[in-house]
Parts: sequence; C-alpha cells; structure tokens
Amino acid sequence: MTGTYVDAVKDHSAAVLAVISEAYVAATVEGRVVQWNPAAEATFGWSREQAIGGDVARLIIPERHRDMYREALRRIAGGDPGRLLERRLQFTALHRDGHELPVETTLTVTGEIVHALARDVSATLRGSRFTVVEAAVLRGLAEATSSDDAAVRVVGALGVRMGWPVSELWLFDADRQMMTCIARHNRAGRDLTGFALAEMEPHAGLPGAVYRDGRAHWIPDVAAAPSSPRRRAAARIGLRAAVGAPIRSGSQVLGALCVFGDRAEPSDATLISLLSGLAAHVGQYLERRRAEELAIDLARTKDEFLTMVTHELRNPLAVILGTVALLDDDLEPAERHDHLRIIGSSAERLSTMADDLLDLARLESGSLEIHPADLDLAGLLHDSIATARIAAGTKDLTVRADLPFRLPLCGDPDRLRQVADNLIGNAVKYTPEGGTITVTAAADAARPGWVSWTVADTGIGIPAGERSRLFRRFYRASTAVAAKIPGTGLGLVVTRTIIERHHGTIAVADTAGPGTTFVVRLPRSG
Repeated sequence: MTGTYVDAVKDHSAAVLAVISEAYVAATVEGRVVQWNPAAEATFGWSREQAIGGDVARLIIPERHRDMYREALRRIAGGDPGRLLERRLQFTALHRDGHELPVETTLTVTGEIVHALARDVSATLRGSRFTVVEAAVLRGLAEATSSDDAAVRVVGALGVRMGWPVSELWLFDADRQMMTCIARHNRAGRDLTGFALAEMEPHAGLPGAVYRDGRAHWIPDVAAAPSSPRRRAAARIGLRAAVGAPIRSGSQVLGALCVFGDRAEPSDATLISLLSGLAAHVGQYLERRRAEELAIDLARTKDEFLTMVTHELRNPLAVILGTVALLDDDLEPAERHDHLRIIGSSAERLSTMADDLLDLARLESGSLEIHPADLDLAGLLHDSIATARIAAGTKDLTVRADLPFRLPLCGDPDRLRQVADNLIGNAVKYTPEGGTITVTAAADAARPGWVSWTVADTGIGIPAGERSRLFRRFYRASTAVAAKIPGTGLGLVVTRTIIERHHGTIAVADTAGPGTTFVVRLPRSG
C-alpha cells in the first residue's frame, strides 16, 4: 500500500511539473540535470531528452558567468548556501539559439539535488523600462527642431532604452504614394545592407501592413515570414521578431513605428500596447507639427499666388495690349495675321490659367462631380496623343505609343482626357527639340483589377530633391524656371486631384536617364 501511495505522489508531482508555467530544472550539486519540464523546454530551447544528464551551466548559463555559477553549487554542496536559497533571484540565462534572457528564479535544496523554478521576465523588464522610454520620447519630441529630428529621437529611445536591435519610423508619402523610412536606429551595429530600405510600396512588408490595416502587427519570426520582402536580409543579420504600431493623426493613419528583435517571440499584448502608446505620442506631435506647417504653407501660398498673378497675368496682358497698339490699317495681311496669332496665344494662356484655378477650387471643395462611365482608356490616350502630335511636330519630337487594342475602365472620360492632355502636353512643353515622348498603358501586373499608364519624356527633368513638392500649388521645378518655360504650377495639382477622385494614384518614377516619367494607376471599377 505504501509503495502504491508513493508512486501516486510521484505521478502527481510529475503531472504538476508538466503543466506549471514556470520552468523547473533539477540538478545535482555537481551540476548534472535530472529533471527538466516542458516550461523549461520552452524557456531555454533544449528538449528534455537533450537536457537530462547534461551540464546545467553549459545549457543555460552564459560562458562569462559559468565559473561563478559552479562556485555557488560547490558552496551549496558544502552546506553553505549563503544568500542563494529560498530567495527570488534574477540572473541572465542563455537560450539554446544563443540569445540571452533575464530570468527570475527560486532555488531550494533537498539532499544532493538543487531545484530551480524560473521564469523569463523579459516582458516584465520591458514594461518597467517603458516609463523611462516614454519620458525620453516625450522629451525628444518637445526638444525636436523638425519632424525628421523627432523621428531620430524616437527610434533612438526605442533602441537604446528598450534594447531593440533595430527600430524604424515610416511615414506615408502621399505625393509619391510610397512608404518612406524617416529614421532608423541600429543599436547593435549590424550590417543592414539589403534590410535598410529607404522606401517600400504602401502594401508591402510590416510598415505597409500596419499602414494598410490601421492596427498593430506582430511577426513572431520575420525571417520565416513568406510575405516579408526583407525576410532573407533579416535572416542574414539575425533579426527575428518584428512589431509595428500605427502612427495616427485623428482617424488618419500617417505611418508605422516598427521594432525588430534578435529572437523569435510569440505575440506580447503588453509590448504591443506600449509601442502603440509611443506611436500615439508621435502621431499627436506630427498632427501639431503639420498644423503649424499648414499655417506657414497657407501664408506662403498666398504670397506665391500674388506673385503668380502679378507675373502670369501681367505678361500675357502686356503682350495683348502691346500687340493691339501695333494694329492699324496700314499693316499687310500677313503682319496682321501674325499679330492676331500672338494675341490669341496670350489669351489662350490666360484662359488656361483661369480654367486651372476654377478646376482646383471646384475639385478641392467637392463641388465638381466626377461622372464615371465605361470607357476605353487606350482609345482615350490615342486621341490625346493625336492632338499633341501637332505641337510635337513643330519641335521635331517623336511620340511613341505602346497601348493595347482596348483597355476597359470605369471613369469620367472628360476628366481623364484632361489628365492625359495635361501629362502629354507637359511632356511636349518640357522636352527640347528632337526628343522622344513615350506613352504606355496596360493592366497592372502588381495589382489585379487595376490599370496603369505612363508618360515618359527625354526632357529637362525634375531634380530628385524637388519631386516631393511637385504636386503643391504653384510649385514649379527649378529646371522649368531656369529654362523660362511659362506655367502656373497648377496643372499637376488638378491632375492629381482628378486621379485621387477616381481612387487612383499618380507618382513620379525614379529614372536613371534624362527626362521625367509619370505613373498613373487606376482601379478598373472606378
């Protein structure tokens, strides 16, 4: 009866050790493992079969601490436990994959066996450090001189204070329709070649997923995530767990705050909450900053508008008035015709500017409606090209078209024709004699259900540093100003507004050679 009772107690003890959440490790005073429960397997990475009989110091103690640990076991074996037993102790443990983790443990001794109950306190320590990190972030935001400076301070605080090897802050660039990395901190000094991307598509990777869904994402092991465009680079440099939280301004998602760890980890609700809180602070800062910048931008726009009115209205009016003064009855018919042509050209320039201003006001106020209908985009582009060939012929420009026989689309034919005329007309205007303009359109291979079209030229181009400002009111590239080519800086603003009203995007592509390439993407269904 006694033997049966003892066996039952042993079975019950084994069952309890198998289900408890804390790691249970038992070892002889010589350091040989005799018990290792499932929680120990999960905490330290070694299976029970691998651990039993092994040297506990080599299994879970970092090499630099092993001598000290073995000395403690010798003292326990000699009957002098000192301050080690029956107390909550914290030490740095070693996982099988080589990463270190903070562990809280309690040691007891029965005979020749040392028993340890341990738990990983990484999440607890992260939480305790959050107050310090939050204070550093708030201080950094308060002292930042610009949005870029604020981003650098935030990712630095996450890397230094929270211990994340890599931290990044991404914002959505509406002008280029791309996710752009504003700041990145590399705490561990890793070679981030192939990982440290400057930009990504708004639907790609962790930053894109957070921006698209408007919620936090946790990837337990980014190196093993098939959808991650940086999985191979992450595996090469030892980055594993990845967490991203949305940066918001009210209900609008501005970007993502992302951190990357050096070991695989399951989702941690506490850490997600902490990171989301920091992202909220960043969003509030950017909201205030953008309000300040908007006020400055409105003041600048007013000045630019007055300058534009002074210059763009006065010049054609002066031409008209001066030419009218030259008209008299003594002019030959050919001379009279030339003067009338100059007057007509100047009046057309004034009319175009007035139309752009009216369209911009209507589109931005929402008073100009879009009337979608089934149309053939290929045919629309062919018609626009045919109209542009007249002006292109006077400059000996080559206009090429790579268009399908048909490209069905649902959209406003008048407004999309206006977009096509503006883009192709600009290409003609800004391309010197003998240049080439190429118009292409096709189903978008990267986005099913969408079409894309491009207008590329070999013209004067737009400096890379100015492309983000290209769709601002009255903005004109320095190359256009230097070439003294007339314009209001409104056509592209109207064009982008029309495209966005069709739920599409327009961007300037990066090109290695001369000229400019505009890329328009539209959903087929409107």
